[in-house]
Amino acid sequence: MKDQLLKVALAQISPVWLDKIGTLKKIEASIKEAAASSAELIVFGESLLPGYPFWVALTDGAKFNSTIQKEIHAHYAQNAIVIERGDLNTICDLAAKYKIAVYIGIIERPLDRGGHSLYASLVYINEMGEIKSVHRKLQPTYEERLTWSPGDGNGLVVHSLKAFTVGGLNCWENWMPLPRAALYGQGENLHISVWPGSDYNTKDITRFIARESRSFVISVSSLMQKENFPADTPHLDQILKNAPDILGNGGSCIAGPDGEWILEPVLHKEGLLIETLDFNRVLQERQNFDPVGHYSRPDVTQLHVNRERQSTVRFDEE
Repeated sequence: MKDQLLKVALAQISPVWLDKIGTLKKIEASIKEAAASSAELIVFGESLLPGYPFWVALTDGAKFNSTIQKEIHAHYAQNAIVIERGDLNTICDLAAKYKIAVYIGIIERPLDRGGHSLYASLVYINEMGEIKSVHRKLQPTYEERLTWSPGDGNGLVVHSLKAFTVGGLNCWENWMPLPRAALYGQGENLHISVWPGSDYNTKDITRFIARESRSFVISVSSLMQKENFPADTPHLDQILKNAPDILGNGGSCIAGPDGEWILEPVLHKEGLLIETLDFNRVLQERQNFDPVGHYSRPDVTQLHVNRERQSTVRFDEE
């Protein structure tokens, strides 16, 4: 049955770092290439649009009231994505044109939180070009907290795609048991993990989640080399002084519902990685373990999830 098979593309690419327009062009080219290969879902890494905040760890990011940190951060914010102003419209148009669903990691500057703070968000666009969820990372990791804000549970939702039910998390959120359980409980059987770029992150957790959930797991990472920093980056000399040659080596991969590799982590290779997934394998592995079905005890343990979009103010209109 055709609905049982899903052709997926993992877009392991580097951004045009902190350049919204340049990175969008690369993303659009990848979508067209995936569509030419008849892919039905394409996934991009965490914060790819317009890039991961590598400078924080390289330039004393915790120094208070630093001119360097303020100026780089302002440049980051200028290149962040304001969904309400149509910054993702070209991607939505391509998704609709080619009937391809998209998961993409963005740096979001949302107007519903004032339009100034930044969030690492995972956006799902369906094959009709509609933005169906925007999941803001619940807990930025370590130095990320110096530039990203904590999100909320609004995006902890799943989506139907052919026979599959897909959901996703950002980077180290994938180590958080309760957000994983929130997606499992909604029937997720194709889990999307997005990362800034390292097999250090993907090589263990990808197979672990697959085995725990008896689902397919797609992990997508970006690439980043020292030479990828654009010449017009503010305080580039300070960034390059401590930057290693390789900041993101990829590591994109796919594990099957039995926890074994379908695609082992791919390193240092830019481009699309394409595989076809068979939904029937999910049903085979759920025969012996289903974490929210026959192998659960909701009478003993249950999870409560607040999916309300958080805001600083509420207005009661007359």
